[in-house]
Amino acid sequence: MTTTAQVNAVLRTPPAAPAAAAAYFSASLAFHADVSDVASAIAADGDPGFVVLDSRSTASWDQGHVPGAIHLPTALISEQAEHLLDRSVPVVTYCWGPGCNGATRAALALAQLGYQVKEMLGGFEYWVREGFPYETWEGPAKKEADPLTAPVDAEDCGC
Repeated sequence: MTTTAQVNAVLRTPPAAPAAAAAYFSASLAFHADVSDVASAIAADGDPGFVVLDSRSTASWDQGHVPGAIHLPTALISEQAEHLLDRSVPVVTYCWGPGCNGATRAALALAQLGYQVKEMLGGFEYWVREGFPYETWEGPAKKEADPLTAPVDAEDCGC
């Protein structure tokens, strides 16, 4: 009697060939930036070489935003981007968090207008959860890092 080996859900669809995986993950890095990498680049001395764009509403912006970010709600990008952004400078978009695709919509709108763009993974939620300073309508703010999203006793996660 021959038995057929059960394949688990992870391997039911086999992994991609290494070359295909390399192409996919390389492309992903061209489109996305990590919250901690954005924060590190901003905190370093000098120009980080990109601008950060908050694509949320004014009420959301007032609730909290990345220091130095440009506020440009997605619905206004087509009419205001050229007055606020330089096409030669890459733009990193963000919205609320991983459950929101507002940063993706903003990145698409900017790319269609000819801007170089990346999306900040995790959005404002992970910016705050990782313990980075932010600004509100009342002034600067900061929360302790969430140990589930950021190292507590180290400068970076070692990724």
